[in-house]
Amino acid sequence: MGDLGDGTSLVGWQYLRRLQDLLQTLHQHKAHPNRKLFYDQYVALLLFSFYNPVVQSLRQMEQLTDLAKVRQQLGIKHASLGCLSEASHVFDPKLVAKLFETLAEQASARDTPPRPEGLPSDIALIAVDGTLLEALARMLWALWLGKYQNAVKVHMHYDVLRGVPVCVDLTPGNGDEKESLRLHLESGRLYIIDRGYRDYELFAEIMAKGSSLVARLSSNAKMEVLETRSLSDADRAAGVVSDGIVCLGHEKTESRMPRVRVVHIQVKNLPARNLKPKVAKVDKKTKIIRTHQEEFDAWLVTDRMDLSAEVIALLYRYRWHVEIFFRWFKCTLGCRHLFAESPNGVLIQIYVALIAGLLVTLYTGQRPNRYAFSMLCFYLQGLASREELLAYLEKLKLKSV
Repeated sequence: MGDLGDGTSLVGWQYLRRLQDLLQTLHQHKAHPNRKLFYDQYVALLLFSFYNPVVQSLRQMEQLTDLAKVRQQLGIKHASLGCLSEASHVFDPKLVAKLFETLAEQASARDTPPRPEGLPSDIALIAVDGTLLEALARMLWALWLGKYQNAVKVHMHYDVLRGVPVCVDLTPGNGDEKESLRLHLESGRLYIIDRGYRDYELFAEIMAKGSSLVARLSSNAKMEVLETRSLSDADRAAGVVSDGIVCLGHEKTESRMPRVRVVHIQVKNLPARNLKPKVAKVDKKTKIIRTHQEEFDAWLVTDRMDLSAEVIALLYRYRWHVEIFFRWFKCTLGCRHLFAESPNGVLIQIYVALIAGLLVTLYTGQRPNRYAFSMLCFYLQGLASREELLAYLEKLKLKSV
């Protein structure tokens, strides 16, 4: 890549200066005399497309490579549709994954929730969940519901207390979330997971790995109460109905968990504003009808005996942060549209999209949001001056103090 700070650079392109040295490590990967597009240039083009929402296809990306300023800045020549398509098959996503991991270690937002009382400082709070991205029918590897319903599933580990994604995995739409989590378990973490991860063997593997969990059970889960724990006024105020030590699983089955903690909470959400009430729905797993979206019961299993029931209830509510990130990832960043069709290409795009989000956090000190992202896009497009961008970033810093 060219010098990101010279006077002839694109307006605001020096915003990506932090990546310059990292991208240089990709330059010679799978270099070929018949291909004039290098890996670092391909990643830069993907980044540029995320910060310029008008670029929504490979053909528009091809147009970018014909613009004099883009070609001068990136040291790039014309890249045809065939060249851009080939790049998604040839380049190794593991290399750009390392760039993502490097930036994820550096990034930390200031507007994250505080560490819950009693949670050791050396434990990372990780919310795990998956989301679907629509795929083309001809992407046969991305099977989901049927012959013409294809999708890819992005499995994400989100560090709640730092406000950044720290691990990502990609599978076809019908990929098993539990297996994905098994492959990426680490020690020193507290995993917050929903009912889709309910697997007693998985729970045992998490604890054997040296981590903890707060997971939601189905309301019809079989359990034998061994001990009942008393509740404080703070526990009751947090919606805790009961707290006890139990043995999970039916006595006639091999899948059992002896002496774990189950906290029963009653969730009460504020009514949706200016929205029609959601209709009652049936939970296919438990055959229970939820008649009120604002009020329902949840049973949480955990191995943490040292935390109060109030904190356990709070930890499960923190799981919602990964859902908020997914909404930004798909709706604001626009990652619902896939540039590539191969697993390699889609994974590269996912990693570059996450890098785009990490850069927002690194420069604003906050979790990505629509307004901070829009201001950075305005700057990169030449609509906002450097002074206006710096004034906006300073305003964000003052708000978060």
